[in-house]
Amino acid sequence: MSKEVRVRFAPSPTGHLHIGGARSALFNFLFARSQGGKFIVRIEDTDQARNVEDATEKLMDSLKWLGIDWDESMDIGGPHAPYRCMERLDIYESYLQQLLDEGKAYYDYMTEEELQKEREEQLARGEAPKYSGRDRDLTPEQRKAYEDQGIKPVVRFRVPEGQSVLVQDVVRGDVTFETEDIGDFVIARKDGIPTYNFAVVVDDHLMEISHVIRGEEHLSNAPRQALVFEAFGWEKPMFAHASLILNPDRQKMSKRDESIMQFVEQYQELGYLPEAIVNFLALLGWSPVGEEELFSLEELEHQFSLERVSKAPAVFDTDKLAWMNNQYVKEADVERLTKLAIPHLQKENKLPATLNDEQYEWTKKLVSIYQEQMHYAAEITTLTELFFQREITYNEEAKEVLSGEQVPEVLDHFSQELEDVTAFEPEEIKAAIKATQKATGQKGKKLFMPIRVAVTGQTHGPELPQAIALLGKSTVQARLSEAVKQ
Repeated sequence: MSKEVRVRFAPSPTGHLHIGGARSALFNFLFARSQGGKFIVRIEDTDQARNVEDATEKLMDSLKWLGIDWDESMDIGGPHAPYRCMERLDIYESYLQQLLDEGKAYYDYMTEEELQKEREEQLARGEAPKYSGRDRDLTPEQRKAYEDQGIKPVVRFRVPEGQSVLVQDVVRGDVTFETEDIGDFVIARKDGIPTYNFAVVVDDHLMEISHVIRGEEHLSNAPRQALVFEAFGWEKPMFAHASLILNPDRQKMSKRDESIMQFVEQYQELGYLPEAIVNFLALLGWSPVGEEELFSLEELEHQFSLERVSKAPAVFDTDKLAWMNNQYVKEADVERLTKLAIPHLQKENKLPATLNDEQYEWTKKLVSIYQEQMHYAAEITTLTELFFQREITYNEEAKEVLSGEQVPEVLDHFSQELEDVTAFEPEEIKAAIKATQKATGQKGKKLFMPIRVAVTGQTHGPELPQAIALLGKSTVQARLSEAVKQ
């Protein structure tokens, strides 16, 4: 095996990129970059029944959105092409035949009904279900009899009896499995297509993969893969099984779990920033040196090491993710945020399908005044509701503010000051507020709060002059007039 670090991310094209898969891809990418190695993306599409059309393109688009690139794959090629398993069937066939010829694999003719009956009987006896080995030692005559009946066999790997399988794991140390607990497993289906645990070994060997970095849920596959490596006499890669990711309730995450969004594309659609998602995923099971929590992708590339990957479960804390994304939103270019926010406002029919220059600039100012508090772009629709309401409904707190004895005078004078404002901009509005203060003698909350509540319906919100400027003179004047009647 090459001494160069070579790692791979090998997703099945069965749907969108899951956050667990995204973390695995990220850890592989970061390790490769930290070691000056190569990162390969390979598509494990041998399970034809579960493959989803266009899933490969969506998976790779999500990786690109996250900023994860690769050195070899189906789209850019490489020295070990092809990188899609179903295009490598002729390669697998020769290695399958080698194991059959050496007696390390055999044909199994048991039907699904027979296998199911066998499993039920084992469970009834309190045994863990595994293949009994019925067809392990068939004679040529017995095989021919099955074939004459039209029964198509699978190919099973002959697991050595009474042995221990050692899996060297950077995260977990040496892990030992007993072959008696494994049972002969299928390495090729009845249609001749190899199963994952066989194809992945052949591909990892031929592509000179040095480290297999993935989630803990794959640990149970490791002994089977180790046995296949040993059967061929190939050097095994170093394994690294990162911790499970738990949902916010600290339960093992299931794809049917509705307590959390589980796919990268969902966060992209809500207007999360990819650099925040990457930062968050990196900290799911990996700990940096020191107390810092915010890292750019480049910083992560320099700091990442497998030695700091934890085997303790990581909790997907949605509040922490929202906080982290907000940190990135605060620092983001407002032009970028505006482009992310506009589709959400359009979806809610708050903006027209096509914006002219004036409407775009207005929206940009709207986004800018909420930039500090926005956790992700889709929040803009609820944060800015007051700018799209025809009428304001005052809650009890707002009504109490408007019941102050000084309120009519403050609102009336402020309205008069606005009449003389020609350029309805924050600086001119600020001057009108100051003039109202001078004329009425009111200041602080007794001045600002009635104006804020009258024009926005809220006791808290963005900078008042900016909000008033965005609402426009006619809307503000109408709301001031209505508020006096409360």
